[in-house]
Amino acid sequence: MDLYAELAWRGLVYDSTEGLHDVLARERVTAYSGFDPTASSLHVGHLLPVLGLARLQRSGHAPIALVGGGTGLIGDPSFKASERVLLSVAEVEANVAAIRVQLARFLDFDDAGNPARLINNADWLTTLRAIDFMRDVGKHFTVNAMMAKESVRRRIESADGISYTEFSYPLLQSYDFLVLHDRFRCTLQLGGSDQWGNITAGMDLIRRVRGVKAHGLVMPLLMTASGTKFGKTEAGSVWLDPVLTRPYQFYQFWLNADDRDVVQYLKFFTFLTRERIAELDAATTNEPERRGAQRELARQVTRIVHGDDAVRKAEAAGEALFGGDVSGMSVDQLLDVFPDVPASTTLCAAEGWSVVELLASAGVTASKGEATRLIRSGGVYVNGRRVADEKQRLMAADAVEGQLFVVRKGKRDHFLIRIVHG
Repeated sequence: MDLYAELAWRGLVYDSTEGLHDVLARERVTAYSGFDPTASSLHVGHLLPVLGLARLQRSGHAPIALVGGGTGLIGDPSFKASERVLLSVAEVEANVAAIRVQLARFLDFDDAGNPARLINNADWLTTLRAIDFMRDVGKHFTVNAMMAKESVRRRIESADGISYTEFSYPLLQSYDFLVLHDRFRCTLQLGGSDQWGNITAGMDLIRRVRGVKAHGLVMPLLMTASGTKFGKTEAGSVWLDPVLTRPYQFYQFWLNADDRDVVQYLKFFTFLTRERIAELDAATTNEPERRGAQRELARQVTRIVHGDDAVRKAEAAGEALFGGDVSGMSVDQLLDVFPDVPASTTLCAAEGWSVVELLASAGVTASKGEATRLIRSGGVYVNGRRVADEKQRLMAADAVEGQLFVVRKGKRDHFLIRIVHG
């Protein structure tokens, strides 16, 4: 398959400009996608355009990852219900630095023959003179056309309206496209389907000012089969930063993909072949309980984002938890596995702790009586082992690395008790 056909088969072409298929087939194209630094990390929703650039590079095209150090000071209003809170220059610069590091995981900036480029639009936007910009760029845009764009029209019709700051955003993004065209002969912009209006505005600017045809390709915005927004969990967004979303939790996000979504995710977020994805599709139909497609999806995406070591640790942790024995896991691994469960501390005691008193004081149970009843019914596990006697005492030596008790109440409720050494 040629690249465009590959993208179409994977469901990655929501819309594109006429003739793009032929252009990608006959010439080496320089393409870019922009990432505004509104947070200190990209999230899984950004993987579509990031991997889109990676697919272009693998096919011999030249990718540019544009970090919006300039546009990030404004904020894209596209399909947002209200205006963003403006970030300070220092906040934007810190976010830019963090996102630069993340993008380097996906694109090859050291390829001798076809290196990717990482560029910050603050290099030109923050030095623009207002009068020059209005004369040289603003005169090519009519207010009528800008107001006709759905993303702008929605905001104008909303209760809060749209500020001139955000109304000007499409001009800034269009100017980015023009600058990249002039400096690097960039003729293609990638983005989500909500960016179509901004992308076509940039194409029009290049046509008017340089007399050159530029192209756009937008990818679908994702919803899960259950109707929820892709990349959102009860804990919030799924980030690419391992501090914000620990690798184990990242792996579990993909492992828990709905059967109705998993094959599409394999097409979107991995480089697996059509044949391999067909095998996994068949496995999902014939043996859904084995979750083979979800496991392969989790392996592939976690490997791309966090590396092989993260995959090994995530799978080892999952096997230990499934088997009920966490004794072989380290404290760091357990904290990765249980970042959001209730936690408490207890002072180290040479004589140890009565398990009943420990459960009550740590908040695992509401009282010592409840703890006793729960133990007698077989509903308490400490570090994967069932507590059989309410008179049992736990010693520091019983804790993981002498520091941590993992308590399970019933089938699902986990608690962490950390030992504080004086």
